[in-house]
Amino acid sequence: MQKSLTQTLWGTLLLGSFALAGCSSESERPLESPVRLDGGAFGSFYQVIIADPLTQGEAQTLEAGIQAQLEQVDQAMSTYRDDAELVAFNQAPLGEWQPLSDALIEVMAISQSVAEASNGAFDVTIGGLVNLWSFGPEARPEEVPSDAVLNERLEQVGFDALDVDTQSMQAQRTRDVFVDLSAVAKGYATDQVAAYLDQQGIEHYLVNLGGDLIARGYRDPNEEILWRVGIEVPADGPQTAQHVIPLRDISVATSGDYRNYFEIEGKRYSHTLDPRSGKPITHGLASVSVFHPANAWADAWATALLVAGETSGMRLANEYDLGVLMLVREGDAWRSLASPALAQRFGEALLEELDIDVAAEANAEGM
Repeated sequence: MQKSLTQTLWGTLLLGSFALAGCSSESERPLESPVRLDGGAFGSFYQVIIADPLTQGEAQTLEAGIQAQLEQVDQAMSTYRDDAELVAFNQAPLGEWQPLSDALIEVMAISQSVAEASNGAFDVTIGGLVNLWSFGPEARPEEVPSDAVLNERLEQVGFDALDVDTQSMQAQRTRDVFVDLSAVAKGYATDQVAAYLDQQGIEHYLVNLGGDLIARGYRDPNEEILWRVGIEVPADGPQTAQHVIPLRDISVATSGDYRNYFEIEGKRYSHTLDPRSGKPITHGLASVSVFHPANAWADAWATALLVAGETSGMRLANEYDLGVLMLVREGDAWRSLASPALAQRFGEALLEELDIDVAAEANAEGM
C-alpha cells in the first residue's frame, strides 16, 4: 500500500496463557485486558487492541472475523494477486461498463471525489506511473525513466478516464488507465475492521492497519483514559514519535515521503508521485496526517495534501474543513502545522503544549 507507517503501536498477540481455576473450558478463560491481536496484511501489519472484557474463545472469534474483513478487501482491491476484482477490472475492455462489488464502487467513488476536490493531486489512475517508477507490481528496475517514456505514461493518466456509476454499481475505463487504489484501500479496510468490531458489540478498541488508525472508546474504560498514538518523525532510522496525541472516536491516516523510496547517484526518489507531473514530489512537506470520521477519506486526503504541498494543501484543508497535521522540513529540523479544524477538535491548549502551530484561515484563503 502507498503509505508510510507513522504511528508506532507495536505489540504481540496476547491471548492469555495463565491458568484460572473454575473455568469450564479453555475458550471460556478470561483474558487480561487489553487484548492485542496482530498479524500481517497488505504487505504491512495490522494490530487491534481491545479493552472490552474478553474470553479466549471470544478473542479467537474476533481475530478470525478481522482476518476475514482484511481478506475481502484484499481480494477486491489488490493489484498483486491475479484473482483480485480490481485486476479483472483493469483488464476489461475499454468503454464497457463492468458490474463491481459494493466495496469497489464505494472506494472508487471516494477516490473520484477527492481527485476532483484536489484538482488532480489525488488520482487512482496513476497506476501506470507507479509501475514505471518501480513502486508497483511490475517490479521494474529502480531507474529514472526517460522523458519520452514518462510522457507516454503521463498521457494515459487522468481521473476523467474512470467513470463510476454508484446507482447501477458499475464502472468503466474510457482510456487504457491502470487503476491503483493503494492510497485509499488500506483506509477502507481499517473502516471495515472497525465496523466489524462495532457489529460484535465491542466498544473500546484501537485498530492500527499499517499506520492507519481508528480509536473507539477508551484505552482504560474504568479510568476513562484515552488512546494515545504517536505521529512519527519523518526521517530515516528507528520509528520515533514527534507528537503523541490522545484519540477517541476518530480515525487518522498519514502519508509521508520518507519510508518508501530509492536512490540513484545520491538523489532520493520518493514513492509519492504527483499525478499531474508524473514525477516524485520534491517540496518540503514531509508528512501529512488527516483526522476524519472515516479512514478511507482520511487516507485519500492525506495523499492528496502531501502531493499538493504545504501552501496548497493547507488551503484545501481549510476549504474542506479537514483536521490536518503537517510536518514540514526546515533544514535538519521539523515544523509542525495544524489546520484550524484540527485546533478546534483538540483545542489550542493541547497544540501549544505539543509545540504545533495553527495555520490562519485568512492566510490560507489568500495563498
